Amino acid sequence: MLDLQRGLPGLTDRIKNRDALEALVDSAPFQQVIMALIVVNAAILGLMTSETVRGSIGGLLSFVDDLILIVFVLEIALRIAAKRGRFFQSGWSWFDLLVVAVSIMPATGNLSVLRSLRVLRLLRLVSVSKRMRRVVEGFFAAIPGMATVLGVLGIVYYTSAVIATNTFGASADPGMQEMFGTLGRSFFTLFQLMTLEDWADGIVKPTVDLFPWALLFFIPYIFVTSFAVLNLFIGIIVDAMQEDREEAMEQYHEAEETAQQDRFDQMMSEIRALRSKVTELNESLDRRLR
Repeated sequence: MLDLQRGLPGLTDRIKNRDALEALVDSAPFQQVIMALIVVNAAILGLMTSETVRGSIGGLLSFVDDLILIVFVLEIALRIAAKRGRFFQSGWSWFDLLVVAVSIMPATGNLSVLRSLRVLRLLRLVSVSKRMRRVVEGFFAAIPGMATVLGVLGIVYYTSAVIATNTFGASADPGMQEMFGTLGRSFFTLFQLMTLEDWADGIVKPTVDLFPWALLFFIPYIFVTSFAVLNLFIGIIVDAMQEDREEAMEQYHEAEETAQQDRFDQMMSEIRALRSKVTELNESLDRRLR
């Protein structure tokens, strides 16, 4: 029992130190410093792609790059020390750990390709910035809805390719054979048409010269694939981001209500303790007066 009592103050101090460390790594100034270093590091990596810059100040840039990498490693170590197991429960933490791990791996020999992957550190801006994280999380939340839209698009795309092959590809014209002669060529041509890359002079005009009614095929296809589907994608992503924001606000309000309830319970506990003290004082005074 005595050993336990002696060990409790040390355990309490360690918990307090860990809480203080977690407050530090989660603080806005700490995050802003990390964001600034990420931007500076990205600028350095961009400058080092120039042979002129490497020849003049390449050594200095490499030295600063190594210092920033050391800071990133220390940051990850502090976050692991502060959060312990909770660090590995976050996908963003794993992302940061992976990016930093790739950066410290030796970029020589067969691993020389890893040197170019150092620029992935810039992606850490997404994990550090809460607003950027919300955009990415909204995008991933929209994937189920996007899959449905992609299914509809795939049906339209395949149906249109079969129609184009059977109609325009049946022509003996070399240009039509080049664009619609096989199902694979029709897929490629319709994909180019969907992206609106040289669609007017390169695809539509030569086809309309041979098949004047072809506009009745191209206009609905362009409208569905290039405009309607794009707006559906945007709408799904915005809706997912809105739902994610509403969920975050609900969690925030629940946390606020819980915190207020905890403060109220603590205040009531203190009031009851004060009442007990006042009662004890009154009883003590009554005994003395008697």
